[in-house]
Amino acid sequence: MTLGILLTSTVSATASTTVDDMKTTLDSRIAGAKPTVVLVHGGFADASASWNPVIKRLQKNGYPVVAPANPLRGLPTDVAYLKSVLDSVKGPIVLVGHSYGGAVITNAAAGDSDVKALVYIAAFMPDKGERLGELIGKFPGSEIQAALNPVQFPNPDGTTGTELYLQPDKLRAVFAADLPESTTMLMASTQRPFSASSFEDVTQEAAWHTIPSWALIARQDKAIPAELERYEAKRANSKTVEVDGSHVAMVSRPDVTTNLIIAAATATA
Repeated sequence: MTLGILLTSTVSATASTTVDDMKTTLDSRIAGAKPTVVLVHGGFADASASWNPVIKRLQKNGYPVVAPANPLRGLPTDVAYLKSVLDSVKGPIVLVGHSYGGAVITNAAAGDSDVKALVYIAAFMPDKGERLGELIGKFPGSEIQAALNPVQFPNPDGTTGTELYLQPDKLRAVFAADLPESTTMLMASTQRPFSASSFEDVTQEAAWHTIPSWALIARQDKAIPAELERYEAKRANSKTVEVDGSHVAMVSRPDVTTNLIIAAATATA
């Protein structure tokens, strides 16, 4: 059936349907039923290092995927940017966040009716009014602080900020212990620092109160303690899966991560 015939038959069948309604129906038939998966990375890594194995699997299963570059300049900047990305995506969205990216999606998804599911991968899931710097100290187990390398950088307003790297010789132990050393050496050289202000920024909204959520808990996480991930998921009433894996479980366990995302997409279709 041609596009013209399809549009004509739609008009004939429902004379009261508006042009916008017909366009929405037509767009949905052309695009298919699967939502777009938006993948948001955290600190110390970029979108490709974080998500490439998962992206390949999602695309193989027919899901459109967007993995934007998180600016990593603090929640006010990063949330505003992610909102603009979400506004550019047509149709339903499954929004996925890793690590600090979980805090970003928690704020950015609030009030967005297109976001049907939130998926947290070894991530922060703050509630309204919380700071990540306080949340990470709620349970023991994080070794990330001792591995940080703080570096000064200029802010646009002329003030000086601090951005955080991981010391290259400590990255593998605290961040990605279950990946080959050859991989973590590349991650150390290409890491994306993020602003230390991210730990002091106050969460303004918590979308998991109104949007269904799923969570992957990494049992050997030395960045965000697994006990904190469990606590967050329980209070958000998230559907959870636990894996033996490091903080970058989406890289070391891409099949489990992908399956969890697909489960969220299927449940909220």
